[in-house]
Amino acid sequence: MIDLYYAPTPNGWKISIMLEECEMDYKLILVDLNKGDQFKPEFLKISPNNRMPAIVDHNNVVDGEAISIFESGAILMYLGEKAGKFFPQESPDRERVLEWLFWQIGGLGPMAGQVSHFVNYAPNFPGDHSYSEKRYKNEYDRLLGVMDKVLDEREFLAGDYSIADMASFPWVTAYKRYEVNLDTFPNVRRWFDAIKSRPAVRRGIDAGKEARSFGGKMSKENLKTLFAQGSKSVDKIVQQKQNEKD
Repeated sequence: MIDLYYAPTPNGWKISIMLEECEMDYKLILVDLNKGDQFKPEFLKISPNNRMPAIVDHNNVVDGEAISIFESGAILMYLGEKAGKFFPQESPDRERVLEWLFWQIGGLGPMAGQVSHFVNYAPNFPGDHSYSEKRYKNEYDRLLGVMDKVLDEREFLAGDYSIADMASFPWVTAYKRYEVNLDTFPNVRRWFDAIKSRPAVRRGIDAGKEARSFGGKMSKENLKTLFAQGSKSVDKIVQQKQNEKD
């Protein structure tokens, strides 16, 4: 059994999709980001970056302790190797998958995440955010263009359907909210529709859907918890969570 520490966001969906595609048994453990569950000592033990997703694989025990992994890319690689699916192990297929997995981790995900922030949450903070929003929307558009050119030559990002596609797909799902006309990228549209139609993908996206709160009304305290933390304030919250536990 695998414990999946999760919130229904694009980074969380990467892992729920992969687990569903591989038909692995897993337990969904919701991490309430608004309430600061990511700062609880027991969560930080497996995810010291205070970010989800993270997993604990109770079927892989070393020195009496189940293996835990944080960071979505590392988790996808681990699950792909464990299941023997969606992550080829021979050259050059392995390298093609890794290229596009890390492209998503270093580019598509962070840029789309910033678009999401300035569209959904920045209006809650004072100031003119128009330059920042335009900057990240332009970069998101550029990255979709990169995808479109590659997908003109192949069905999926690395050739066959893989963890690279599972990592990228969630960050395209909100294209309407980002004010993108996906039909201007016909190859991305074809790729997106093909992945969206997969039953395992649908199940992965639906996991924990009752906890979704994209763009919803948030209290000042919730906004502070999510977006106004530095190293010292994180230490303070962690101590508060420890005191609550004690």
